[in-house]
Amino acid sequence: MLKTYAELSLAMFRTGILGYGGGPSTVPLIRHEAVSRYRWMADEEFGEVLAIANTLPGPIATKLAAYLGYRLKGTLGALVGLLAHILPTAVAMIALVSFIDVFSSSRIIHGMIEAVIPVVAVMLGQMCYEFGEKAVKGLGKYMALACGVMAFVLLEWVQLHPAILIAIALAYGSVHFKVMGKLKETRKRKEERRHGDMD
Repeated sequence: MLKTYAELSLAMFRTGILGYGGGPSTVPLIRHEAVSRYRWMADEEFGEVLAIANTLPGPIATKLAAYLGYRLKGTLGALVGLLAHILPTAVAMIALVSFIDVFSSSRIIHGMIEAVIPVVAVMLGQMCYEFGEKAVKGLGKYMALACGVMAFVLLEWVQLHPAILIAIALAYGSVHFKVMGKLKETRKRKEERRHGDMD
């Protein structure tokens, strides 16, 4: 029992202290802890949780930390996961607030920021690629591509709120496999009829 709390605290501490750049950069770290390191959930489930969490208000990283804690140990686990995730950076922020002026003009700090940006971009890119692979396996190559292009257009050009887009995708996903199943059955019947007519 205590081992689970210790693992949860350590995992969320790592994601909180290493998640440089806010929520988006923290998501791959949380995924690594939850899926790869401790195997608390499958990658598919993490993708579903991430999609649902994106539809809700508030920072994505804290929602994921609280959910993981709740999934493992209920309400107390949610509190432990949340505190372990936010306390390290909160304490660091309070401790370093008096040095903000020095850091803001420091070339070393600017260099650190510039160097870490490509690392965060690669981490996000890797996660996107893996989710894209799963989308192709689930929806098929052409449907996954169509959904990706449509999502890009709606987000970038139409300026649709991401939560609305995710809600639409969830609604479509709930009927996709039923529709595809019916289409396959219809094709199968047509093929059977053709074979019957040929005989």
